Amino acid sequence: MKPSKHSPATNPSADLAYQKAILGSVSRTFALTIPLLPPSIEKVVGNTYLLCRIVDTIEDAGDLSAQTKQLLSALFLNAVLEKSPVETFVNPCLEALKNYGNQDELDLISHTPTVLRILHTRTTQDQEAVNRCVSIMSEGMSFFHGKQNQAGLQDLPEFEKYCYVVAGVVGELLTTIFSNHSPLFKERIAGHEDLAIAFGQALQMTNILKDSPEDKARGVSWKPVGSSQMDLLKLAYQKLQDSLNYILLIPKQESGIRRFCFLAFGLAVITLSKIATRTEFSNKDEVKLSRKAVMSFYSFTKIAVKSDTLMKAFFYLFSKSLAK
Repeated sequence: MKPSKHSPATNPSADLAYQKAILGSVSRTFALTIPLLPPSIEKVVGNTYLLCRIVDTIEDAGDLSAQTKQLLSALFLNAVLEKSPVETFVNPCLEALKNYGNQDELDLISHTPTVLRILHTRTTQDQEAVNRCVSIMSEGMSFFHGKQNQAGLQDLPEFEKYCYVVAGVVGELLTTIFSNHSPLFKERIAGHEDLAIAFGQALQMTNILKDSPEDKARGVSWKPVGSSQMDLLKLAYQKLQDSLNYILLIPKQESGIRRFCFLAFGLAVITLSKIATRTEFSNKDEVKLSRKAVMSFYSFTKIAVKSDTLMKAFFYLFSKSLAK
């Protein structure tokens, strides 16, 4: 492994500087969306994303057996829950991933102690919510590591379950954090918690469809057996409808939270509409949005989140190819 390009953190401000720097390295999209959040929740959402990214990195390691992935996931969860020293995860994980190509993600794993230090500065309420999310994701992914194959998942319900443990649970976490911040949102979302799950699932379904050529190349499919591309786009469209309804429940005065959600949502809608116009594609770059397109939509969100009508109009126009 190459030497870390980020200097080791020795104090809280340096820890947060590392979190911001590595976020920009491991995710272009979330580095754009997370800073839109109010400062009080930006830190915890950024922190949670990095913890989830570590779990994802273990899953993405194509040369690791299901058993090794399950062991590393368990070691990671024990470190997060403070059941064992963080070094008992970091050292074996870096050793197992010595042939892994993404240096930024390896750098993140080597800085797991930094990420956990930031988590432990948050309120007990935040920490409990994050621990629940990481537990469900880590244990859920471990279950699916054993089911990873070329054919795909068993059926649509299993596909939805996978999308829940990978991302739907993040929708639940965001709802808890947003509710702690905004009593009005907490009041509005009561009884509609399923929309939060759909929000996360919609984003994950977009990633699965976008990344399917690369997954296929490494002998894996997260698509359900027996379901056509049209079936999956139809399901994603339903989840996106729920996602829009979720965003509409966020009070307009919480413009940062609205933009955070609408930006991620809108980029998923545009990406899926590109996928829907193709019978097939061999590389995710064929449907990946250009930086110009992303930044153009980023600017649009500033105006759109002030108007429910404008957000609905965007969805109607850009999801036409999905609604067929």
